[in-house]
Amino acid sequence: MDTPATPNKAPWPQRQPHLFLLLAALLWALIYQALDPTAEALVALLPVERTSHLGGALQFFFYDTPKVLLLLIGVVFVMGMVNSYFTPERTRVLLAGRSEGLANVMAASLGIVTPFCSCSAVPLFIGFVQAGIPLGVTFSFLISAPMVNEVALALLFGLFGWKIAALYLSLGLSIAILAGWTIGRLRMEAHLEDWVREMPRFQASVDADTLTLTDRIDAGRNSVREIVGKVWPYILVGIAVGAGIHGWVPQDFLVQIMGKDAPWWSVILAVLIGVPMYTNAAGVIPIVQALLAKGAALGTVLAFMMSVIALSLPEAIILRKVLKVRLIATFFGIVATGIVLVGIIFNTLV
Repeated sequence: MDTPATPNKAPWPQRQPHLFLLLAALLWALIYQALDPTAEALVALLPVERTSHLGGALQFFFYDTPKVLLLLIGVVFVMGMVNSYFTPERTRVLLAGRSEGLANVMAASLGIVTPFCSCSAVPLFIGFVQAGIPLGVTFSFLISAPMVNEVALALLFGLFGWKIAALYLSLGLSIAILAGWTIGRLRMEAHLEDWVREMPRFQASVDADTLTLTDRIDAGRNSVREIVGKVWPYILVGIAVGAGIHGWVPQDFLVQIMGKDAPWWSVILAVLIGVPMYTNAAGVIPIVQALLAKGAALGTVLAFMMSVIALSLPEAIILRKVLKVRLIATFFGIVATGIVLVGIIFNTLV
């Protein structure tokens, strides 16, 4: 007599999602605590002096590479679960029909917890216009989403502490809100491409949320696979550049052009250098860490970081599909001016 086949059991993370999350958090914490001694041990195994330029650069690279990757994996996993509540459709619903001012604040705040970057600018812009969201509110979201995102905040918190992370959060939100509001006051809807302005409007709606905790864990794992899989080369390049700055660039040179006593236009120079660059928070923050360690002024460095993340030439090329040149130039000019003012004011006060 044949024995009935036993149905395959689901993997244990799906059967016990709470236990999976607890064990994953404990493992993450244990690995994180072991990073510094492991980096020092690796340098000690090599035929280099720990106090030499090469030794310092290698220790920086061996320590920061797994640290940044570990922070990124943890944050992207958690935010992947959170982002399952904030789909593009739901974001449009939350913003549609709101008055300007409040809507700018809401849009900038939503940008923190939504996984969109400048690469998503065109489809998001089209969706927002179709939902009837004002132009300035849309720009508040598009500024905040890449610049004040969970990856940037988590890495800043892990590398510099909560005060720097909170400062970056407040400055970034202020720029996103005020720049979006300013663009809205200029009434530049005529500078949308004709095909965008002529699109039919739709009433956005959201289906009932039926995702389980297991579904959200799967969303977090998928986010890690997708996001970390894309950005890890930027991380390695950024940390390698940071290691080179940390090990070899003379401190006096950086202090002269980016230090607290540098001329006021050093902030403008930092922003002009940052705009042509194309990277993300994961790639630029290790460079920021190395610059600060060499004595660069915090306001100048944060202005550089904001310009790299929030403005880029590839983003301008992408947005050209939906915006006319004058509106793109206005957008870049207002955001760049806000970043420069934030850097100058912060350097003056601190």
